[in-house]
Amino acid sequence: MKNFLPKQYLKDKNFKIRHNYLSEQFKDYDVIFKKIKKVIKFNDFTLGKNVDLFEREIKKLMKPKYVISVGSGTDAIMLSLKCLGIKEGDEVITTPYTFYATIGAIVTIGAKPVFVDVNEDYNIDPDKIKKKITKKTKAILPVHWSGRICDMKEINKIAKKYKIKVVEDACHAILASSKGKIAGNFGDLGCFSLHPLKNLNVWGDGGFILTNKKKYYKKLMLLRNHGLISRNVNKIFGYNSRLDTIQATVALHLLKKIKNITNRRIKNSLLIDKSLKDIQQITIKKRFNHLKEVFHLYEFRVRNKNERKSLLNYLLKNGIDAKIHYPIPMHLQPASKKYGYSRGDFPVCESITNTTISLPVHEFITKSQISFMTKKIKEFFNAN
Repeated sequence: MKNFLPKQYLKDKNFKIRHNYLSEQFKDYDVIFKKIKKVIKFNDFTLGKNVDLFEREIKKLMKPKYVISVGSGTDAIMLSLKCLGIKEGDEVITTPYTFYATIGAIVTIGAKPVFVDVNEDYNIDPDKIKKKITKKTKAILPVHWSGRICDMKEINKIAKKYKIKVVEDACHAILASSKGKIAGNFGDLGCFSLHPLKNLNVWGDGGFILTNKKKYYKKLMLLRNHGLISRNVNKIFGYNSRLDTIQATVALHLLKKIKNITNRRIKNSLLIDKSLKDIQQITIKKRFNHLKEVFHLYEFRVRNKNERKSLLNYLLKNGIDAKIHYPIPMHLQPASKKYGYSRGDFPVCESITNTTISLPVHEFITKSQISFMTKKIKEFFNAN
C-alpha cells in the first residue's frame, strides 16, 4: 500500500476553484522562515518557547482555563479519553457522520464506539442518545460538524443525569460559538486540529485541548510527554504527542489572522446561501442567530444519490473542486464491520452521505468565484 496523497494533491491543482488554498495562505512563507530560524538557532525543537506562547495565545482567544497542545487532532481526542480513564471494554457514544479520526481515537484506547443518528443539521441527535446509554457508557463524543456547534445544552443535561463525561470533537470548529460561548468550553474537554486544511493550520499535524478542570490539565501535560515531570522522573507511562516548536511557530503566525479567516468564511458561506436558497432541488441548513458557524466546509444537499453524482461531475468539468464529505458513513466502513452495524441503522446520516456536496468556501474565494459556482449549479437545475 503506497501513499495516495501526492496524486490527489496534483489532481486538485488542476481546478480553477480549489478547496486547497495553502499556496495563497502561506505566500508570506519568507516571514515564517525568519521566525523558524530563531527556533533553529535556539535549538528548542521540542516543547520550546513558542509552544508555551501558542498555548497562552489560545487561552486568551478562546477563554478556557487551560490549554494543552498535542501532536494532532486525533491525539487530542485519544488523550482526552485516556485522561478521563476510559479503557478497554468501555463505550463512547458518538456520531457515524464524522471523519475517521474521531472513531480511531476511541478504538485506539480499546473502547467501543456506539453510534447515534444525526439531525438534519448533520450533528448528533440528543434525543437518540439516552437509548444507547448502558452501564458501560463512559462518555459522549459530539462532533461540531463543519463548525456548527451541537446542541450542547441537551447533551450536557444527559451527561449530568447519567454521570458520564463529554468530550467535544471541535476539530472543525475553532471560534464557533453558541450564545457567545466558544466551542471546546462546553464539555469536560474540547479537542482541536491544526491539520493543513483546518481553519487554523500548520505545515503538518498538530492539535490542542481545552479544559476548565485543573486535574485534567495536569494529567494531559503528563500524557502528552511520556509521563515526565522532569528530565529524569517518569510519573506515569504516557505518550509522545507534542506539538513541535516549528509547527507552533507557524500556528502563531497564522493565529493573528484567524478572526479575519473566520469572518471571510462566514461571509462567503452566507453569500452562497443567498444565491442557492431559491433552488427547489437543493436543501440548505437552517441558520440560527444564536449560533456562530465557522464553515470549515460549506455543504448543501440534493434530492438523491444519482442527482448528486451528475451535479458533482458537472461542477468538476467546469473547474470547480466540489467534493463529498463523506460518501461512506463510519458505521458502514470496513473497519467498523466488527461492531455489527448494517445499512439502514442510521437513516438520516445515510441520507446525508448520499446527497451532500461540499463547495470551496475559504478566505481566498472571491465574489466572482462564488457567482461562477452558484451560476453553474443554477444552470444544472435550469434555475436561472
